Amino acid sequence: MMFQPTLDDRPRRRGCDVPLYEDHSPSAAAPQPDEIMELGAAYRRAKTLLTAVELGLFTALAQEPQDAETLRRRLDLHPRAARDFFDALVALGMIERHDGIYSNTPATDLYLDAAKPTYLGGILELANTRLYGDWSRFTEAVRSGLPQNGTATNTDAFETIYRDPQAVATFLRGMTGLSRMPAAVLARRIRWSEHRVIIDVGAAEGCVPVEIARHHPHLTGGGFDLPVVRETFETYVERHGLSDRLRFYPGDFLTGPLPSADVLVMGHILHDWDLAVKRDLLAKAHAALPPGGLLIVYDQMIDDDRRENVEGLLTSLSMLLQTPGGFDYTGAECAGWMRDAGFAEVQVAPLWAAHSMALGIK
Repeated sequence: MMFQPTLDDRPRRRGCDVPLYEDHSPSAAAPQPDEIMELGAAYRRAKTLLTAVELGLFTALAQEPQDAETLRRRLDLHPRAARDFFDALVALGMIERHDGIYSNTPATDLYLDAAKPTYLGGILELANTRLYGDWSRFTEAVRSGLPQNGTATNTDAFETIYRDPQAVATFLRGMTGLSRMPAAVLARRIRWSEHRVIIDVGAAEGCVPVEIARHHPHLTGGGFDLPVVRETFETYVERHGLSDRLRFYPGDFLTGPLPSADVLVMGHILHDWDLAVKRDLLAKAHAALPPGGLLIVYDQMIDDDRRENVEGLLTSLSMLLQTPGGFDYTGAECAGWMRDAGFAEVQVAPLWAAHSMALGIK
């Protein structure tokens, strides 16, 4: 669901230019039979979109609108499939058709054209190549409690991904697609004038520090991640013209300390791990920050009543499929862990769409 926080009663605390939020909206009405059937067949809609991204359909239409036959030939599709495929995307609101000519919608042109810096399709590429198949084994996951992506129960899930260069590239692009919009909101919502150095923990391509730094020219810092990520990170930062301000910090947060900075960011990190590792990472963040330093944690946090943020709950189930011990969590749970780690001031607030953030001041 899309959270709609108000902008009243902003707390005047260091680094916490965010509204407080409390949701008292009633539960949704029970689904009707047609809605039940639609939900049960939702995989068809998802796979239609994922295949369009895989084929580069939106990128092709961003270059020029095309008739069905031209688009079919360009994408090398079978004549039997093309018309229904294109018109299904029209019906889904993903593309438009006028006088037999297909074109992107304004949203798909902005966010699903791989040639644009606003491209969010990386997470859809990851869903198509990796996550979709794992969800086909969901029944076994809920019966066994074990990952279904070939990861052993005692193995770091990322070890498997990082052995394959193509899997690494797809995963890192996926993290950019997932983090771009939360990063854009963070760039507006935090009082960055009070800070000088930001480091994103588990930075992947570097989307988060790049998005924030390009809006705030005084900021320096960079991203902390495994050494294998360095080249991808540095290429991404250079492409955005920020190599003079952002650098790569190599390391492994499971085995060593975190680098020091005024602000540490952990986005889509805590949910990958069991509770013991979650607590350990928060303790490492506290140790790495100076007095007055800020930790920003964001994920698709489950609402405290555990009945409204569907995306948060489904993401937690995705962690069941993908990791030996990972799970998503409520804002209240995260705030409690942060206080236990030593953070004196902790606030939880909505961030973007199903995402929320927890802010902790040392």
